[in-house]
Amino acid sequence: MRNLLLTLAIGAAAMPASAQSVRAGIEAWQKGDTAGAVAIWRPLANKGDADAAFNLGQAYRLGKGVPLDLAQAQGWLERAARKGHVDAQSTLGLLLFQNGNQVSAMRWLKGAAAAGEPRALLMVGTAFYNGDGVPADPVMGYAYVSRAAAQGLAPAQATLADMDAAMPLEQRQKGVELARQMASAQKAPAPAAPKAAAKPVPPAPKVSTAKPAPPPAAVSSPAIAGGKWRIQLGAFGQQQSAQALYRKLSARLGGRQAYYIPVGAMVRLQAGPFESRAAASAACARLAPQPCFPVEGR
Repeated sequence: MRNLLLTLAIGAAAMPASAQSVRAGIEAWQKGDTAGAVAIWRPLANKGDADAAFNLGQAYRLGKGVPLDLAQAQGWLERAARKGHVDAQSTLGLLLFQNGNQVSAMRWLKGAAAAGEPRALLMVGTAFYNGDGVPADPVMGYAYVSRAAAQGLAPAQATLADMDAAMPLEQRQKGVELARQMASAQKAPAPAAPKAAAKPVPPAPKVSTAKPAPPPAAVSSPAIAGGKWRIQLGAFGQQQSAQALYRKLSARLGGRQAYYIPVGAMVRLQAGPFESRAAASAACARLAPQPCFPVEGR
């Protein structure tokens, strides 16, 4: 996921007062004063500042500066998302998807994908390819994923390689053409009042003309190695939700066991063990676009 800290493109002297305050919160966060950062962002978020609301939602999502609280995280992210904050839309969609609310998740992810946000493009493309919550459409899925891959998103590039191996050339060519049309539509000026310039959308990658290989056969589960590393797959208000996600992913986890870690009123879902951080990171890459990161078991 994209780092919590916002990248500011102009100097503080040229910023309005609210932006300077958001920047002050970022500087406090960078110094390790996460509680101080939250104290700066909260009044700004209450006044409607989308950047402050996004940062506050991220603080609650991570449990830094405030207790981990996904309900609060969702609420603040939604405030920012409703103001058109693309990162908030994408992060909110990922959070909702992780918690099993695919209908609402796809609504926010599609909005962020329309703005070219790479994580959202990958999630929406994978959903179209698999028919997960939307009618299956491999060509549409290829178009979305190829746009994410063109922006350098590593999980999207890995997913696109899998699609190249499984899809006929004709479908991939249609997907690339659709991606070009989508990118051109995004670049076209809107009739509404002008807004801040969007990031340029890289062209869709060229499709390989090599004959696709057949999809790989299912791999049998290897013997599980020992180790102190795990992967964290989410945090939930109810253990049943964590168990449901583990059941959904268990076939792709190679026999790794689930760990349900209570943290206050939340339950974190982890899986493992893995012999090293690198092995855990590789497992996360294979689970993309499922949110996932390595943690050291205790």
